[in-house]
Parts: sequence; structure tokens; C-alpha cells
Amino acid sequence: MAAHSKTEKATPKKRDEARKKGQVAKSADLNGASVMLAGLFALAVGGGAIAGRLQHAMTEALGQVSDPSVVDRHGIGDLLMGALTDTGLAVAPVAGACLAAGLLASVIQVGFKPSLRAAAPDPKRINPLSGLKQILGPNALVEGGKSIVKVAVVSGIVAIALVPTLPQMGSLVGMTPPQLASQLVSTIMGIAQRAAIAYLVIGVADVAWQKRRHEKSLRMDKQEVKEEQKQQQLPAEVRMAIRRRQASAARARMMGAVPEADVVVTNPTHFSVALKYDGKKAAPEVVAKGQDVLALRIREIAREHGVPVVPDPPLARSLHRSVEVGRQIPEELFAGVAQVLAYVYRVAGRRSAA
Repeated sequence: MAAHSKTEKATPKKRDEARKKGQVAKSADLNGASVMLAGLFALAVGGGAIAGRLQHAMTEALGQVSDPSVVDRHGIGDLLMGALTDTGLAVAPVAGACLAAGLLASVIQVGFKPSLRAAAPDPKRINPLSGLKQILGPNALVEGGKSIVKVAVVSGIVAIALVPTLPQMGSLVGMTPPQLASQLVSTIMGIAQRAAIAYLVIGVADVAWQKRRHEKSLRMDKQEVKEEQKQQQLPAEVRMAIRRRQASAARARMMGAVPEADVVVTNPTHFSVALKYDGKKAAPEVVAKGQDVLALRIREIAREHGVPVVPDPPLARSLHRSVEVGRQIPEELFAGVAQVLAYVYRVAGRRSAA
């Protein structure tokens, strides 16, 4: 289906299906800006208390180390545990504020509707070839341009805030450590706040971009909309009967295609996937697949018609999980399927020569 033919807005049903898969319009930049602002706010409010707790923890640690009786295996363990506990309690308010801000930003963007299906592990997410497509695809160019703009804008904001203060740096010489620390913290916090606000503006703009991109990806063609409307107008019992009839017809067509397959790849006890490659298409095509009883029937039909049955559990599971009937195999499975087909062709060649 050509991309330009998808001119209709997505229906509520398609939006709901996309959401269940985790496909939502969400800006990571807005989340990052929200977390950064929350962290800076927490530091501004509780920075003195955090510094005091850390100072107390360090004083206690140095005091204990000065006692020779503490410097043994158990004493060092207690010392480290106490230091870690004090440090954790010191940074807990900042971490909590950042966590709450990140969750709130996500809820504002997509609502509070967690999807277990989206959180489920997916081998495609860690596939190197899929990752390479993401890196080299057109979306990567857009994201790269956005990153350059973000760095340029934030760097400009920091430069504008920092350059006027450079002449004043000389006056810091001779200050006491507490005074110097206070002055530096004030300067750094001011620069960080300006950068965070600029980042927030970028995040808001990115939300609009992500929504536009998401809407475009969900567009449907007119035929898809008509089919969905027909399905929605029918009573539930009729829709179920139609689906059962369609599934039965599809299963019959699938079984009828098994004798024409070049090979059936199996996980001997659970999965069977029939493949056909006629050289006219860019890649082999899955003409039938099934699990358990259906897989057994596919193997029986294949053996009845002399179609080679090759056990390859990892490949069979991957094909069954990721490729629908009537679809060509994806690039990441080319190597495995090519090895199976080459083996089948070698065996067939030896038999014909004999």
C-alpha cells in the first residue's frame, strides 16, 4: 500500500490498538527538561540541608577513622554502610523530585494508561539490523538535526549567562572557601536554570513535532476505514461468525499452499513454518505456519507431498513469531533461511544425480 494513499485520520479503534502496542506521541526532551527543572528546584530548596547532611556524614566518617579500633574488617564495613546511608538520605529528595517530574510529564503527554504489552520483551528491539535501520533511516537524520539545534540553543543560553560574569571572576580571589563556594553555586545554579528553561521550550516544541509524526504514522486509506466501519456496524455475533469463517477459509488456503512450499522449518514439537521461494520476489515468503496441532498437520501434509522438513528450532520460533502468512521474511532472517534453502537444494541435487 503506497504511503501517499493513506489520507484518512486514524479511527478510535486503530488509536487504541496503537496505544496497546506502546505507539504514542511522547517527547523525551520534555521529560528530560521536566526532570532537570525538578532537580534544580529541589537543590535550590533543600541544598543547604543536603550539604549539611553530607558534611555531618564526612565529619562522622573522619572521626571514626581516627580511632584505630574502627579500622578492621567489621568497622570498615559499618563505616561504608553508614556513609552510603547518609548519602542516600541526602540525595533522596532530589531523586524523588526528579522521579515525580518524569512520571508527571509522561502522564500529561499520554495519560495514565500503562500497557503491559508494550513493556513485554521484544527481540526486534535488540536486533542489530533493526537498530542499524534506526540509525541510518530518515528519522535518524531528523533526530540528529534536533540534537544539533538543542546543543546550539542550550550552549548559546549558557554563553549569554556566563560571558558577562567573566570580569567578576577576578574578584573571587581572596574569598574564604565558604564565600567562594556560595558564589560559585549561585552562578552555576543561575546558568543551569536558564539552560533548563531553554530545554523546556525545546521539549514543548518537540511534543508538537512528535504528535504530528505520530498522526502521520497512524493514517489509514479509505478502504481500511470502510472495512472497519462495516465491522463496527454488524452485531457482535455476526462479527464473530464472520471472523470464524474467515479464519477457517484462511486456514484451508494455507494448508493448500503447503504442497507448493520449498521447505518446512520446524521446532519439532511446537512450530512449523512453510517457506516458498520462486526467485521472482525479493525474499522467500511464508505460505503457512502453525503451532502444536496445526504445526503437526503442516508437517504431515509436507511429508505426503515430498516437501523437505528441516528441524531448526530458533529459526522456526523467529519465523512463527515475526512473519505473517503471505509476507516475505525480514532481512534479519535472511541468513538463517538461506542456509536452510541451500541445504535443501544440495540434498535435492544429490538425489537427482543419483
